[in-house]
Amino acid sequence: MSAEATNPAVSPAPAPPPAHRRKGRPRIDLRRLGRAALLGPTTRDRMPDAISHLADAHRAHHPDADLDPLRRAYVLAESSHRGQMRKSGEPYITHPLAVTLILAELGAETTTLTASLLHDTVEDTDVTLDQVREEFGEEVCYIVDGVTKLEKVDYGAAAEPETFRKMLVATGNDVRVMSIKLADRLHNMRTLGVMRPEKQERIAKVTRDVLIPLAERLGVQALKTELEDLVFAILHPEEYKYTRDLIAENAARESDPLAEISEEVRGVLREAGIQAEVLIRPRHFVSMHRVSRKRGQLRGSDFGRLLVLVNEDADCYAVLGELHTCLTPVVSEFKDFIAVPKFNLYQSLHTAVARGDGQVAEVLIRTHQMHKVAEAGVVALGNPYAAPAEEQTDGDGERVDPTRPGWLSRLLDWQEAAPDADMFWSTLREDLAQDREITVFRPDGGTLGLPEGASCVDAAYAQYGEDAHACIGARVNGRLATLSTVLKDGDTVQLLMGQDPASEPSREWLEHAHTPAARIAIQRWLATHPSPAADAEHEERDGARKDETPALRPALDEPAATSDTVGAVVVVDRPEATVRLAGCCTPVPPDEVTGFAVRGGVVTVHRVECAAVTRMKGLGRAEIDVRWGDTTEFRVTLVAESFQRPHLLADLTEAIALEGVDIVTATVEPPTQQRVRHTYTLQLPDAAHLPGLMRAMRNVPGVYDVGRAQHQAAATH
Repeated sequence: MSAEATNPAVSPAPAPPPAHRRKGRPRIDLRRLGRAALLGPTTRDRMPDAISHLADAHRAHHPDADLDPLRRAYVLAESSHRGQMRKSGEPYITHPLAVTLILAELGAETTTLTASLLHDTVEDTDVTLDQVREEFGEEVCYIVDGVTKLEKVDYGAAAEPETFRKMLVATGNDVRVMSIKLADRLHNMRTLGVMRPEKQERIAKVTRDVLIPLAERLGVQALKTELEDLVFAILHPEEYKYTRDLIAENAARESDPLAEISEEVRGVLREAGIQAEVLIRPRHFVSMHRVSRKRGQLRGSDFGRLLVLVNEDADCYAVLGELHTCLTPVVSEFKDFIAVPKFNLYQSLHTAVARGDGQVAEVLIRTHQMHKVAEAGVVALGNPYAAPAEEQTDGDGERVDPTRPGWLSRLLDWQEAAPDADMFWSTLREDLAQDREITVFRPDGGTLGLPEGASCVDAAYAQYGEDAHACIGARVNGRLATLSTVLKDGDTVQLLMGQDPASEPSREWLEHAHTPAARIAIQRWLATHPSPAADAEHEERDGARKDETPALRPALDEPAATSDTVGAVVVVDRPEATVRLAGCCTPVPPDEVTGFAVRGGVVTVHRVECAAVTRMKGLGRAEIDVRWGDTTEFRVTLVAESFQRPHLLADLTEAIALEGVDIVTATVEPPTQQRVRHTYTLQLPDAAHLPGLMRAMRNVPGVYDVGRAQHQAAATH
């Protein structure tokens, strides 16, 4: 963790927007804390001066909290880290102190804060897990162990599938591990200033690609928004400066339309006898940047939103009624996330009201408790193990986290169900890239939360899991519909299930499945249920792909080999065999490969980690030794997934050209839900160029995944 720490005095990153600071609390001086940490241990029962601010922040949320574990954890952490320094020259203890303060401000409970103070001791000092367990109990030990395992994961370029999978396994079932990791990354991002620019950029990209989407999924908006701004400042300094200037220019204006509208709203609610707190929430930098790109000419009311806080759920709807009665509502802006909470626990009413001069103010209406959860997400939900003992484990004795959002539960299920890490990573990144969600209703009154663009196939697997294999159709809003039908927010979907327990999913469903739950379940079934008819069809289809899978019949009594002058050469000691590279995993040198005999004397060559290899070995199919021959130039097909933006194709093409790679063919599919798929057949000078080429393509802004061409039907070889 200390590797990311540098001097905060020279950090280029933005200060957190004023709305995120608690009123009346002074900024913490880490240098002062460092001096306090060096004064030595305190008396046994007295709270150390260095954590008095932490105790105050914790008591603000938990007035009756026992502070003794925090005192003991600090004494142990300070003594074990004594002599260690951060790269900025500050005592290392200032880092766990700062991380713990972030969590305390969000309302984390005592166990989380205790583990946070100790989160680096097992990794960086002589303290052992057994010592932590003996001094602080099993819960603290479990969390510290999880954070320690997370720190052993090498994030690389944030695109290695197995890396992220290991991270999830390390996290285990306790979401508090990830909470500490997010706070740790936030503090390191705040103090990134004296790092080399290239290292700042690498860390910022990992944060953008993995940790910010996770913060969003866990509902920790306070961390997510500040991380977004810090990443924005590093990766897009010119746009950040422009946005900062916009905010400064607006702040210098004499009149503030938002302040005027907020006074009007206070008057309306006062006359209605509704007790409410009306606040102005300035937009953070990334939000302001998005608004300026969307609207062009900005109004004064665009620089923030109004937040109305009330005591009870019913008061939220009372406020909404008064605003829509006394002011002019913008009906299209209304959303009810109280009746139908978002996947990350978020609840609020969203609306907008307009003035005669054209100023439009967005309004968020929520209770104080909803606001706490909206800002802190799972961090604000208390100790997940505070329930009675009989409720702390499931039937198998496994740890149960009742505060774990459904998304995280599904995520852990996906990583267990996915046949390989590549499949898990590609489906996960698609899911993380989704920033909009729809809610559809079941006939029994229940709801399903799905990503925008989801189909009836996704709804079936969301509701029934793998039993959805038996789904035969659907009714959408009472009318018969195909399973490929794309659902809209508010639709009612009734899924029609067949009676045959041996029913199987259609291979075409993969074309309409957008959620990881659906895609992984279907691909898993296809990988374990071969279809002879499909085998013949797909072998014939693979044979037609001469650009990617060169295949020539060798002379009698000579080893079979692919021998296209622009293709990779594969040699197999089987005369008269035709050799074909499998389309399901598109092997290229220096991949470790194996072969299987199929119809017509053909030997298909697969990467050894391909899911089809596992399936065929399970069916008793004999492997055939194959090897790469003399290989010079070769062709490979790559698929880039990206968000839609201007000049993206030109930027991708330039990135490929700079790697010294020739483009043989390129296709760009029409945008779907603001996402674009680019398919390139490329001629590389040698195999060593492939990893660097894929990294260069992933680094193009807007690109969120690059992988080998994966032909969905090919899994049925």
